[in-house]
Amino acid sequence: MIRITAITDNHERLTNVPISEVRKNDWKWYWIDFNCPSETEMEELSRTLQFHPLAIEDCIHVLQRPKLDFYDSNTFFVSHSLSGNTMEKEEINMFLGENYIVTFHLKESSEVNEVWNRLKASDMIQNWDPSLVLYHIIDKLVDNYFPIIYHLEDTLKEIEENSNEKSMEELLDELFETRHHLLTLRHTVTPMRDLVYRIINSHRLEFLQHRIEYFHDIHDHLLRLTEKIDANRELTADIRDSYLSLNSHQTNKVMRILTVITTIFMPLTFIAGIYGMNFTYMPELTYKYGYFVIQAIMIVIGIGMFIWFKRKGWFR
Repeated sequence: MIRITAITDNHERLTNVPISEVRKNDWKWYWIDFNCPSETEMEELSRTLQFHPLAIEDCIHVLQRPKLDFYDSNTFFVSHSLSGNTMEKEEINMFLGENYIVTFHLKESSEVNEVWNRLKASDMIQNWDPSLVLYHIIDKLVDNYFPIIYHLEDTLKEIEENSNEKSMEELLDELFETRHHLLTLRHTVTPMRDLVYRIINSHRLEFLQHRIEYFHDIHDHLLRLTEKIDANRELTADIRDSYLSLNSHQTNKVMRILTVITTIFMPLTFIAGIYGMNFTYMPELTYKYGYFVIQAIMIVIGIGMFIWFKRKGWFR
């Protein structure tokens, strides 16, 4: 679906404009949104709008890294949205000219829809222009990263506290999954931060200079996100190391107890082995109280070694 909003010099809003007419009218500015376009609608990028073939190729073949490309008549932006449920990336492409903006996304975009509806309901249409639309879309994309990082922080807190008393294996599985989500978020936020940085410092985007402070604000948000992601990745590493150390400690404790038990039974096994030999001449075998004496010796040895090991602290 292609939807178009055009703003006239009298600040009138026109909708349902045929795409074939957009380049024939002297409007103040217009916005074309390619929302889940068909193959026929995609051809309008080259046939009617005459965008650069490389930019069109980047639109059709996903996923491109967030970036900024300059062409003769427009500037091409690639940005990413991120689903909080599935952590899947969706590409949102934008062509920005002095009097137009074209957005292109193969799937429904809540961020673009929100800005579209905001423009549609605005009573201050004279304050809008393509650069403001660009700002609002990128701002919504960045704002939607924050609930994701907050959810991951809550998940890490639950893992650290383990209030549900989950097993070590379940906790480690959740921890590694959370760490993977943080890595995915980092791979999205870092290129977006570089993209906004280029917008701020580019000398070829002079028509954005009157809104440069808005993009500085977005850049500050992305820096905060980067710091949060790095801090939480360090936290996952600390929790992982703590769990692995605890697991090793528990394993060593079990092995120590088993070693103590084995050590106690070693002399008892030695005595039992001696008197299990079938030699004819063994004086103790004919002694009337031999069995009871040997049993008493074995009990004394076992109890004595147990008390000695316990005093040494080997059962702690």
